[in-house]
Amino acid sequence: MSLPDLATSAAMELAQGAAAISAADFRILTEVIASARKIVVYGCGREGLMMRALAMRLYHLGCDVHVQGDMSCPPIGRGDLLFVSSGPGKLATVNALIAQARGAGAKVACITAEPDGPDARAADVRMVIPVQTMARDQTAPSSILPMGSVFEGTMFLAFELLVLTLRDRLQQGSEDMRARHTNME
Repeated sequence: MSLPDLATSAAMELAQGAAAISAADFRILTEVIASARKIVVYGCGREGLMMRALAMRLYHLGCDVHVQGDMSCPPIGRGDLLFVSSGPGKLATVNALIAQARGAGAKVACITAEPDGPDARAADVRMVIPVQTMARDQTAPSSILPMGSVFEGTMFLAFELLVLTLRDRLQQGSEDMRARHTNME
């Protein structure tokens, strides 16, 4: 397959994955993020990188956002949100963090491909991306992309759409966002 054909196929998979997200789940997640006092994000591996990318944009939108595991991550409690990624639906670290956050009184949101997994079931809010993850890449591969790449790439696209929606909801313009961008590059 040629590079243009590969690019088109991969981009189509990501677009189809994002288009398959429930509009109701997307709206609910938008509102939960917009109303959170403080947001802490977490994900494992490449999913964690996508969560970090989202954290950066949420910061640009003026949200009080942190990445779990960073030295500067504060405690969370009532009025706060733990937003986790659990593509395969069951990750020990994610499950432990959900229990900790719930015990502290925080809300929990989970992005996943497995809505019936224990991590998604333990969350208050779920956004499902119904695509292949590493949990299903060997039994019935449905993507030209390897392993969990289609899930991770669709996360990035979905998060960009979430940022666009939140930008309007929070009444933040491009200049507001740019003013919060680091000057230490």
